Amino acid sequence: MDLIWEGISQAFWLLIRGDPEVVRVTLLTLQVSGSATLLSVLIGIPLGTVLALTRFPGRSLAISLVNTGMGLPPVVVGLFVAVMLWRNGPFGFFGIMYSPLAMVIAQVVIAGPLVTGLTTAAIQQLPPMLRLQIEALGASRWQMVLLLMREAKLPLLAALIAGFGGVVSEIGASMMVGGNILGQTRVLTTATAMEVSKGNFGLAMALGIILLVVAYLVNLVFTMAQQRGRPQP
Repeated sequence: MDLIWEGISQAFWLLIRGDPEVVRVTLLTLQVSGSATLLSVLIGIPLGTVLALTRFPGRSLAISLVNTGMGLPPVVVGLFVAVMLWRNGPFGFFGIMYSPLAMVIAQVVIAGPLVTGLTTAAIQQLPPMLRLQIEALGASRWQMVLLLMREAKLPLLAALIAGFGGVVSEIGASMMVGGNILGQTRVLTTATAMEVSKGNFGLAMALGIILLVVAYLVNLVFTMAQQRGRPQP
């Protein structure tokens, strides 16, 4: 219990004093995870909608691959992205290994299948007759897709929340492709792991609490937007 209270106390004073390193690490966490979530939404929602509404050979295989990707271990993703971006890898000439951009790429690989899979499920659960009714009213294909996405906006927001939650809390991929470099790629999860390895459990607890607070506040904003659009009983 003493360790927990020490962590809470340190977290409080770090936030009150505006510790420069903690502020830098927290902002980088939001920058990396926020960018990855945005890219995952821009890719995952259209792709999930296509998988839900179109019929083509191999569709079941594609959906099963997406569903499998929803459970990818972050450390495996980190290994794959590191191999691709390493100096001798296929994309090594970009020179982005151990950079925030490399971390964003790895996190997109983690969050993308989550957003895609949940979007596919959200569109598929809409009543089949709804699509026929929209088409019967003379809507174009794009109008139909937009109307279906509007009807599924609550689960689509849940997909966004799941995507953000999946990347803001991961450590394996960020550590492998980012390197936990002070002032460059250190985020809250990697900083917490480093402090634990150094035996600074109080500071590690404080960083963990700050991460939980940050994740809660971001998800609170998403949840308020989600519930605002919820039909009133």
